[in-house]
Amino acid sequence: MTAVVVGTGYTGLRLLRRLPADRALGLSRSVPPDTDGRDVRKLNLDEENTSIELPTDYSLVYTVPPAIDADEDYRLERLLEELDPAPRRIVYLSTTGVYGDRRGERVSEDDPTAPKTPRAARRVAAETALAKFAETAGSEITILRVPGIYGPDRLMIDRVRDKEPLIADSETNPGNRIHVDDLVSACLAALDPARPPGIYNLGDGDTRSSTWFATTVARLLDWEPPPEISRAEAEKTFSPRRMSFLNESRRIDTTKMHEVLGVELRYENAEEGIHASLVEMGLLK
Repeated sequence: MTAVVVGTGYTGLRLLRRLPADRALGLSRSVPPDTDGRDVRKLNLDEENTSIELPTDYSLVYTVPPAIDADEDYRLERLLEELDPAPRRIVYLSTTGVYGDRRGERVSEDDPTAPKTPRAARRVAAETALAKFAETAGSEITILRVPGIYGPDRLMIDRVRDKEPLIADSETNPGNRIHVDDLVSACLAALDPARPPGIYNLGDGDTRSSTWFATTVARLLDWEPPPEISRAEAEKTFSPRRMSFLNESRRIDTTKMHEVLGVELRYENAEEGIHASLVEMGLLK
């Protein structure tokens, strides 16, 4: 069976490279310069009248974010209209943002969605569209609710280097994140027909704050840490988009990811993941 990866950006390309070359197909708006021998074809979901040539037997991983100019995810809906034959299983990368602000409380897959931002509301709309598709097409649907993704070239290096201020660690909210390689492992597990379809929260369980994360990057690089400011001052100076991320607070329960999906994380300690990422970037030995 072929695995079709829609979107070969940061996560999608790393996933594609871990799939067998003879059973992997990438579809993307632009073809990456180095696909490591994987077949990647152009597909622009911002265009109407999209036509796709699909394998006869396949599962699909969808990594493309919704466009920001609509309430619903028309990119996903255009793709769903073209899935003929239908895939055995669709793995959709959603976001833990669908839970909204839970004031630091732990949330599981049984908790209702309560999006507080337009970007999270679009993800809920996408999850709903997938459920409707499954009813008629007979495909299995697995939704991976993903927190912040970090890894090589995703370490806030520029902000740390430029000493952009951070909210004081004593005033920050819990962090939820996953290393990109562990996210890829979760995608591979979700593609396995022996693993039950459904909704799964992802995360490394390390809930130290975004301020801790940035200062850890600085410490490992032996750089001076960025200055810390109060939350009240951040409200005045940070962009509304940045504050929308920082104002939501929750702790993600990943029990089901471990016990049902069977994902074994490589980086449960985020500091180890940061260190490995800096090594891969050539910034540490």
